[in-house]
Amino acid sequence: MQVILLERVPKLGQMGETVKVRDGFARNYLLPLGKALRSNEANKKRFESERATLEARNLERKGEAAKVAEVLDGKSFIVVRAAGETGQLYGSVAARDIVEALAAEGFNIGRNQVDLNTPIKEIGLHKVVIHLHAEVEVSVELNVARSAEEASRQSQGESLTSADAIYGVDEDALRPEDFFDPEADGAGDDE
Repeated sequence: MQVILLERVPKLGQMGETVKVRDGFARNYLLPLGKALRSNEANKKRFESERATLEARNLERKGEAAKVAEVLDGKSFIVVRAAGETGQLYGSVAARDIVEALAAEGFNIGRNQVDLNTPIKEIGLHKVVIHLHAEVEVSVELNVARSAEEASRQSQGESLTSADAIYGVDEDALRPEDFFDPEADGAGDDE
């Protein structure tokens, strides 16, 4: 199906371009969301008459997104989750959880604006890209930890995926003598 784009669509084209897309993509996504019009003579004339309005609206949205981007870019957000000793989360951190963390800080972001290909399944510092507008994207840091105290240690560069980091015990310094009494004789002598 041939459509006329009413706004920039990533990996597809710029505003005003006529592109060929699959019928389902056009019917289920582009047309209902107002991102495109079917390509015919009547719609081409309609687009040309509304072009100035569409471009002005696009610039306004881009300006608003740029203002939010200035504040949001590079910020760090803490997400507290239960995890095992190896740093593996018992659940995962998905786009919904990222949206909730940003909402707690006062940022109103939609779930579809978070670029997260796979859920986060381990503690650590993770970079997440957020698309505020088709032409404006920012990167935020997500600090996934077991507690707020661990998050602050982790943000200072400490790795929390070993017993040393979690319990304050150096695993490599432990010797068998630390667990067993070398003086004890296992034979059970009563003499």
